[in-house]
Amino acid sequence: MGASCVSIVVADCRPFVLLGLKSVLDAESDFKVVGTCHDGKTCLDIIREQAPDLALLDVALPPVNGLQVLAAINAEHLHTRVVFLSSSLESSASATATAEAAYGVVPQDATPTLLLRCLREVASGQKLVPALGHKNGSAYNFGTLSTVLTERERQIVCLVGEGLSNKEVGRRLDLSDGTVKVHLHRVYQKLVIRNRTALALLAERDKISNP
Repeated sequence: MGASCVSIVVADCRPFVLLGLKSVLDAESDFKVVGTCHDGKTCLDIIREQAPDLALLDVALPPVNGLQVLAAINAEHLHTRVVFLSSSLESSASATATAEAAYGVVPQDATPTLLLRCLREVASGQKLVPALGHKNGSAYNFGTLSTVLTERERQIVCLVGEGLSNKEVGRRLDLSDGTVKVHLHRVYQKLVIRNRTALALLAERDKISNP
């Protein structure tokens, strides 16, 4: 793999999540998104044509799911390394993915900082496993919004994810515009993100993973 830039394809059946993931990756100079898609078949076509270094996939892609994409990559001896986004690290799908030579499984509500760190580890040849898992990979205690942000910060993130402006968030939580801006500044620093699009993505992923 090239040391300067890691090529990656991103596949997720939820358009808003896909847009957010692309936004996070596009902001990093060492990643190049060579394709995005909403289904497994298109994802495979992109992998065959572009031969990206990495593939970041939702496990539940239609009509060809993430595990089937992984099986095709292995069967065709393609060199793209697969990382799955999953709602649960303990799910049978996650266990199967790891057993079938995926390079890792990252929870859907992982922070951008952790997601990028994991992808860089995979790009360097490491496999990702849960902290209590396999001996031969990088072990992570996956930090999520609930562990990184305060309760007030999570409330603000949730409302931003619903599309509310700072003024509307302030009215809903009985806070001044300035206080909302201060909280958002801290959230951006903690999550290492730069815009509301990425923040709204995290709110959506957190809602999906913690209904």
